[in-house]
Amino acid sequence: MIVKQRSATPALLPRIEGRIQLLRGQRVMIDADLAELYGVPTKALNQAVKRNTNRFPPDFMFQLDPAEKTEVVTNCDHLQKLKFSKAMPFAFTEYGAVALANILASAQAVEMGIYVVRAFVRLRQAANLHSDMAKRLNELEQRTEGLELSHDTFSRNTKLQLRQLLDAVRELTAPPVPPRRPIGFVPQEEKKSKPTGKTGKTSLGKRA
Repeated sequence: MIVKQRSATPALLPRIEGRIQLLRGQRVMIDADLAELYGVPTKALNQAVKRNTNRFPPDFMFQLDPAEKTEVVTNCDHLQKLKFSKAMPFAFTEYGAVALANILASAQAVEMGIYVVRAFVRLRQAANLHSDMAKRLNELEQRTEGLELSHDTFSRNTKLQLRQLLDAVRELTAPPVPPRRPIGFVPQEEKKSKPTGKTGKTSLGKRA
């Protein structure tokens, strides 16, 4: 269960961001993750949604198809239990997460809803920053190419160094790729090399 003390909630932001996924070109959270944050069973959360379907248009919520469910289960260790459920999970956008907090109307749902929105905003700001940096790098690269063409004495070494510098900066400013769970058989040696213990498998709330 999520810890309710306000002093602990800021530490939740990075963990909430880790639960935000990209599906159908949208950043969303799966119903099970939101239910845990809001302090209700997933079934109760979805029942509340069904009683208020008019508050959840397509840009607020959609139901995963089998392929999307498989992708989510494969990439998210904490959602492995969904593999054994016949029901298709629901995904909620930032707007849907806010609407959920409003219809649940509990103190925990309202408070956690604020942090969920902040997590979405931080990811959006980071994406905008990476996009702006990529645009500026492309402009710099074009100017460099123009400089090379206008100066016949531009040495080959200088050209190479500029290329390497641009590539290095572009790599550093690229958004990080979220780790994916390996599919298929994992060799026994690789399993042994991975750290063991209960820390990595604790729930979102227990680590707060």
